[in-house]
Amino acid sequence: MKFTLTWLKQHLETEASLDAILDKLNAIGMEVEKVDDPGKALAPFVIAKVISAEKHPNADKLRVCIVDTGSGDPVQVVCGAPNARTGMTGVFAAPGTHVPGTGVDLKVGTIRGVESRGMLVSERELMLSEDHDGIIDLPDGAPVGTPYAAWSGLTDPVVEVAVTPNRPDCLGISGIARDLAAAGLGRVKTPEVEPVAGEGDCPVSVTLAFEGSAPLCPMFGLRLIRGVKNGPSPAWLQARLRAIGLRPINALVDITNFLTHDRNRPLHVFDAAKVKGDLVVRRARAGESLLALDGKTYALDETMCVIADDAGVESLAGIMGGEASGCTEETTDVLVESALWDPLNIAQTGRKLGVNSDARFRFERGVDPAFAVPGLELATRMILELCGGTPTAITVAGAVPDTRRVVAFPLAEVKRLSGLTLDDGAIVDTLGRLGFEVTGAGPMRAVVPPSWRPDVDGKADLVEEVVRITGLDQIVSTPLSRLPTVAPRVLTPGQIRARNARRTLAARGLVEAMTWSFVPKSHAEAFGGGQPELALANPIASDLSDMRPSLIPGLAAAAQRNADRGTPDTALFEVGQIFRGDRPDDQKRAAAAVRRGTAGLIGAGRHWSGAAPAVSAYDAKADALAILEAAGAPVDRVQVTADAPAWFHPGRSGTLRLGPLVLGHFGELHPKTLAALDVEGPLSVCEIILDAVPAQKPRPTKAKPALSLPELMAVSRDFAFIVDRGVAAADVLKAAAGADKALIDRVGVFDVYEGKGIPDGAKSVAIEVVLQPRERTLTDAEIDAVGKRVVEAVAKATGATLRG
Repeated sequence: MKFTLTWLKQHLETEASLDAILDKLNAIGMEVEKVDDPGKALAPFVIAKVISAEKHPNADKLRVCIVDTGSGDPVQVVCGAPNARTGMTGVFAAPGTHVPGTGVDLKVGTIRGVESRGMLVSERELMLSEDHDGIIDLPDGAPVGTPYAAWSGLTDPVVEVAVTPNRPDCLGISGIARDLAAAGLGRVKTPEVEPVAGEGDCPVSVTLAFEGSAPLCPMFGLRLIRGVKNGPSPAWLQARLRAIGLRPINALVDITNFLTHDRNRPLHVFDAAKVKGDLVVRRARAGESLLALDGKTYALDETMCVIADDAGVESLAGIMGGEASGCTEETTDVLVESALWDPLNIAQTGRKLGVNSDARFRFERGVDPAFAVPGLELATRMILELCGGTPTAITVAGAVPDTRRVVAFPLAEVKRLSGLTLDDGAIVDTLGRLGFEVTGAGPMRAVVPPSWRPDVDGKADLVEEVVRITGLDQIVSTPLSRLPTVAPRVLTPGQIRARNARRTLAARGLVEAMTWSFVPKSHAEAFGGGQPELALANPIASDLSDMRPSLIPGLAAAAQRNADRGTPDTALFEVGQIFRGDRPDDQKRAAAAVRRGTAGLIGAGRHWSGAAPAVSAYDAKADALAILEAAGAPVDRVQVTADAPAWFHPGRSGTLRLGPLVLGHFGELHPKTLAALDVEGPLSVCEIILDAVPAQKPRPTKAKPALSLPELMAVSRDFAFIVDRGVAAADVLKAAAGADKALIDRVGVFDVYEGKGIPDGAKSVAIEVVLQPRERTLTDAEIDAVGKRVVEAVAKATGATLRG
């Protein structure tokens, strides 16, 4: 929101300096983003008189001007402007001056053999307008040698403040003045709007046609003004609009733009001669379109509100008018409109069509409904003053909605919520200065917010208003008290697991990635998703249409993008949410890792000692077990089964379980899955559902016994079993470990063989069994007895035979 200091003082009577006003704006919640002081940029430019302007001896379109700058000796300037002539008064810039419109620092130069010591400037070079057809031509009485900015009134600072979405009342300069006055920086002097007596009824009627659907326009006011004379608006109005970045067009349009920023009251004027019949406010129909005032044609649909006549759509309601009924200098009769619109519909329409306008910006945030008719009266008065004409009476369709609401306000809430100690009179006075109506007596008051404050709904909002105007700097900071004991843990178990998973995967050489929670439908279907209830109603892009059922698609796509850009060996991980359905329990927290190319744990890429191997399912398994261990899962009891989901390679993948509980999956992706994702392998992936890891049982608080290491040497024995090919090595290990739990310390597989000497459909699984005596050294007979029990246990559990 932009305004000039002079414009603000049209509504605020104050002696405060600019710096005091800026400080107060920041204090009451309107952050000052920028202050432009054009007087500083234009300070070097002075009024000068052209003593003579002769044709350049070496150029037909140039003139050699002798210029009196008021500083002593005349100055020679070479000028190419067509309006440069003897006796004219213009604006001169001496060498060393920075020209804001071109960004050039002037120097003494020679043009076609003639020296030039400065220049005569145009309005565009001073960034006053787009006019560059000639240099500035001032009246003859302009004082030579006087700074141009001071003489022309261009020293008015321009302030730009950030207005939060809940404060639409401050999108008008009068609203900003009202807040500053309430904060003690002066007195509001915004004049009251006097009604304009009309002659006869408005011949054009208005109908609000929303039968059977929600009304998008609760109120529409219209007035005809005959016999206006449109043309350029006066200099003061043009100057104010230019100062805030608006281009003056003509008096009628400039008046509506002025009131939009002055009073936060957007209006629209129709050329009455171009309106066919009466006006109807309705929803647009399929196939209708509008050539708007910005020169673009917009296709409309039934969700949009329009103003139409017998010829069709004339205006996109509350956003932008149509070119067909726009006002020109030939306009003599105008229809002036002031209406209220549904804010949500305005926002949806503007977003759908990509149309931004000052009217949309205000209507989608909410304007003062009580000022709709007074705003029309004020516009009428300005049109009569600047353009003349005869107005009719105002015709109103619908009615201004009743926004009156009463908030029960205990005055003690100010102390409870803010810590400020204020007497009741100060609280009531502050609310009154802001326009709130306060009634009642005692500790409880009834407060009615003004019509221009749609954001105030409860007592906390009223406390905020009191604190904002009193000053946040008045609140005494209170340090937090120290706790007598160690503070309890703040993070939840799920947050701790996620943090530990991130640290573990990062320590294993993977780089964290943050991918979209949305994936293409084909990717979702490839990983068991794609259900209708997980499709987005309004996706941000066509290829981000469904909630992700897994983290793997996003990570795989990211790895492929890196490969496409010359980094094929990539290891990425992510910890985030996945979605298996539309119920709360269907949202899970998962940790996933993707390794591509040769990005294994031991290193990647080529090396003189030998190229690194490609990643495999075992890399994924190691990552998965590391995640489980970091999440607190009992890894020693986790089982691996060969029933991974369909998106994994059936022979190079596995599922991690704790009994019937599925913790996650690992392995290489199925070739069909790679094709669906449009990625290339080799690719090893794992995904662990952190929420599925059972909570750790509380440990006893008694002291742990001292560490006792065995003093005797361990004994190892190797066994090779022939088993059916379908028997899992884990079953062999489990059976061997259970043969003698007291002596057997650990078991492990060190060889798997299929081929010559092994029957068809069978394989050889070689294991190492480590025996750890604790009391005395084992005898050969005792060792052989344990070996016999191992063979018997494995044979009983798996049908294995000892390989000869």
